[in-house]
Amino acid sequence: MTASTKQRQDAILSQAYEIGHVTVRDLAEDLGVSEATIRRDLHALSEQGRLELAHGGAFVTRRSDYSFRSKAMRNVEAKRTIGRLATEFVSDGEQMFLDSGTTAYEIARRLRGKRGLSVIVNSVRVAEELDAPGLEVIMLGGQYRPDRMDTVGPMALDTLDQLRGYVALIGADGLSMEFGLTASDMDSAHLFRLAVRNARESVLVADESKFAAPSLYRIVDWDAITRVITNRRPEDAWCEFLHGRGIELICPSDEPGVEREP
Repeated sequence: MTASTKQRQDAILSQAYEIGHVTVRDLAEDLGVSEATIRRDLHALSEQGRLELAHGGAFVTRRSDYSFRSKAMRNVEAKRTIGRLATEFVSDGEQMFLDSGTTAYEIARRLRGKRGLSVIVNSVRVAEELDAPGLEVIMLGGQYRPDRMDTVGPMALDTLDQLRGYVALIGADGLSMEFGLTASDMDSAHLFRLAVRNARESVLVADESKFAAPSLYRIVDWDAITRVITNRRPEDAWCEFLHGRGIELICPSDEPGVEREP
């Protein structure tokens, strides 16, 4: 596969995961290629199990929609922004926990230049990204979930319960002022709740889409969070809520540097 083909197929996946489906005609116009080229791309992505073909286009199946790979294609620039901001607060020699989300993966990519870090992870994908000199990775064992490329369950919980003194960087599938940080599955919620409970400090890393609605399972309430790092300033109601809780808000500003809203 050539670089241009991969870039084009990544763009197709990104659009598909944003809205759930794509059409040959719209993709050809957006990407400036022929409809025949788009059809070939869609067939290739279908053979990889990443999209399901439909008349005139393709759509995302529910199963693939929850995979690590599919989530990694959503809000890519937002996650990169969060990764950049989050690593500005990581010093050499730090002890950290990174969850198994795709935002954590972007953070991990930027930690490779740090030295003396000890990073606790339950994600194979994140662990691979941390394979660099000067980084120590503590991988939690347990039940492996191939679609999410992570480990969960009693064994992972038992190992994590032996660890203390780290900073936890936690993502969420959804947020609620009343319900707190939430996940779409029970096992992740349990593991990340324990990670926060054992941490000396916990930081939420979440893109703007997560402020829209909560998911089913609570991870923790807001009392456990000291800082929120996101890619865009939330609505005023959220800013007031975080300020009232004494939670520091970190997001890009119009000026160079980082905007902080205590």
